[in-house]
Amino acid sequence: MRGQQQVYDYLSGQGIEFDYYEHPEAPTIEIAAQYYRGEGTVLCKNLFFRNHKGNKHYLVIMDARHNMDIHDIEHKLHQGKLSFASPERMMKYLGVRPGSVSLFTLVNDVNHEVILFIDRKLLEAEKVSFHPNDNTASLVISRDDMVKFINGIGNQYEYMDLY
Repeated sequence: MRGQQQVYDYLSGQGIEFDYYEHPEAPTIEIAAQYYRGEGTVLCKNLFFRNHKGNKHYLVIMDARHNMDIHDIEHKLHQGKLSFASPERMMKYLGVRPGSVSLFTLVNDVNHEVILFIDRKLLEAEKVSFHPNDNTASLVISRDDMVKFINGIGNQYEYMDLY
């Protein structure tokens, strides 16, 4: 697993400020919500998929308050049949174990192989919250800094209306 320090170093190098909140392990969105700091912040759900052939990988980010089943996501992304990526693929492409996937795991995707899909409604949020490569903490950044991160990380991305 490639850890939190890599995220902090990247954010600092990009001039992205963050608030750090340590909490018990939170591998699911339901558990993470228990430790959620909601002051104007959107808790984000992060889903990691692979296509049917296993040769393309996708990170989908959306407001955790909204649920979508995989068939809805397939329809919205127009990428064919999707399945959740295995823990082995998660480690290979994002450098983390299940329950720690987030926008920030893209710092580990040095070959920019993962395609990012972000729900457009996150652009309306004042702040957003993600794990920093480990599900025992959360970082809160501004929406503008989220956009700065996305523009700077080097992965292909697309804003979409997911719901």
